[in-house]
Amino acid sequence: MGHVISLVNERRKTRQLHVGSVAVGGDAPISVQSMTNTDTRDIPATLAQITALAEAGADMVRVSCPDPESAQAVKTLVAESPVPLIADIHFDHRLALTALEGGIHCLRINPGNIGSDERVRSVVSAARERNVPIRIGVNAGSLEKHLLEKYREPCAPAMVESALHHIRILEGLNYPEIKISLKASDVGMTVQAYRLLAKQVDYPLHLGITEAGGLLPGSVKSAIGLGLLLVEGIGDTLRVSLSADPVEEIKVGFEILKALQLRSRGVNIIACPTCARQEFPVIDVVAQLEKRLAHIREPVTLSIIGCVVNGPGEAKETMVGVVGGAGENLIYRLGQTDGKAGDESLVEQVAQRVEEAAARLREKAEKE
Repeated sequence: MGHVISLVNERRKTRQLHVGSVAVGGDAPISVQSMTNTDTRDIPATLAQITALAEAGADMVRVSCPDPESAQAVKTLVAESPVPLIADIHFDHRLALTALEGGIHCLRINPGNIGSDERVRSVVSAARERNVPIRIGVNAGSLEKHLLEKYREPCAPAMVESALHHIRILEGLNYPEIKISLKASDVGMTVQAYRLLAKQVDYPLHLGITEAGGLLPGSVKSAIGLGLLLVEGIGDTLRVSLSADPVEEIKVGFEILKALQLRSRGVNIIACPTCARQEFPVIDVVAQLEKRLAHIREPVTLSIIGCVVNGPGEAKETMVGVVGGAGENLIYRLGQTDGKAGDESLVEQVAQRVEEAAARLREKAEKE
């Protein structure tokens, strides 16, 4: 519907691994993930949240396993989950072994923090048997004591040194099924750390700004930090860490990727910020349509513009468009006028056309 201009540099070349059925790295699409915040031992509640995340578009979901009961719950969670699961484990190698026995698709565990060489070997051996990748997760807030003494404070070089230490342990055991994250709450530190490590290894990188904050500030910080890296071709999977409903993390993650034209999922709404020229309540209509069309997965473009200044031009560039017209709002389809709608019927008429557009895309994809 219009000329596409890409901001993104050539993707960094990495090894490819698989988290269950989801490919990560190489030429695979950048995947989006989140983490449950339920008590993992509460299997019904955890499964309900996993399902909600999957419906929002999550490619994979991480669950915390802080105790034996949580690790034992993995078997049931994996059996019932609609997407691959990652077990988040710290320090206790026995929890990793239990999760692996339960069929977990990926481990988030730092091999240098789980004790003796024998313990590390046992985890790697069990992971190798099942072809389960290990995500090394470096966090600026939990760097090793000797690195804090060496660098005096958390910083990007310290984070990279920590990551390389854990990488070498797995490489020493001839286990290259690795992906890595280098997260800090400081955007600049995070970006610098990923840039430094990206030059030294070819493993897939999991992006994130940790402890980014609530929905609005956390989304902004994540969009800036992740956006900078993604534009440079760095990043193979991501999580937007928010102090909010985990479903919001998936929504924001996809919006970041959609803005950079790296993924297309769901309805992309282009809407004006409103002014005195608006001929219908744009903000209310947008809110209603976001809710009404949340179930759509096909990449439909929709423009909602309150007046004729920019409306016709935007409508010609989207699959479905609305232009305000004093109670006689014009609806566009594929750049051509397709009827009028009063304010009361506007949402339903637009939703109907978007669903029709989604059905056409779905039918086309099935034929291909």
